[in-house]
Amino acid sequence: MQQQRTFVVGDIHGALAALQQVIAALKLKDNDQLIFLGDYVDGWPESAQVIDYLIELDTQYDCIFIKGNHDLWCAEWLNGGAPDTTWLFHGGIATVDSYKGISAERKLKHIAFFNKLINYYEDDHSRLFIHAGFASMHGPSKEPFESNYSWDRTLWEVARTMDTRIAKDSKLYPKRLLLYDEIFIGHTPTLYYDVEEPMQGCNVWNIDTGAAFYGKLSAMNVDTKQYWQSLIVQELYPGHKGRNK
Repeated sequence: MQQQRTFVVGDIHGALAALQQVIAALKLKDNDQLIFLGDYVDGWPESAQVIDYLIELDTQYDCIFIKGNHDLWCAEWLNGGAPDTTWLFHGGIATVDSYKGISAERKLKHIAFFNKLINYYEDDHSRLFIHAGFASMHGPSKEPFESNYSWDRTLWEVARTMDTRIAKDSKLYPKRLLLYDEIFIGHTPTLYYDVEEPMQGCNVWNIDTGAAFYGKLSAMNVDTKQYWQSLIVQELYPGHKGRNK
């Protein structure tokens, strides 16, 4: 039996064309695992179609779906809540448009998908997969504020600014980073640092390469760190702005 490969996929933001490109590039085998870091919707015009694609992908492969902050907004709306004005401004309008004319049956499938999203995933190799981060020094299971799973940026900021000369056994080394061998996150586009590829800070890997804006969608083999990227998403959706203002 072939050894299972695990791939982690960054923030998609309604870019079905980019997602299809990346999945095709991975050349998946039957027993491969896919871990999605959240933010499936908001920005590009195919959010509802992304969810359809992920639901189908889940029937073919071992998929794990993490919850992002944009998914929280969308799920609240799909479950009957009023659309959050902040959400609409940050890409939600495109998501609402993508759901126009959706059947009741299809909507219920999407609601079930969103309702099953998880806050984080820990594998058997001391690796954590989470959309944004956590603040508790005792790990995400002890996190007092659930919103941090989808919103926290301090974990990445600590990892990114850490002096690499400080050894792990030093009292100065951040306790949060010692809890896992590796942590994989999305949420904060690497474009903020003028970087177009996945970034590493200490043992934290940031896979959000700005697909919502003028970047690409990325996926990475968690063992080898080889990564694959779509074309620049804006080139795949001419005439659309995504989350670019």
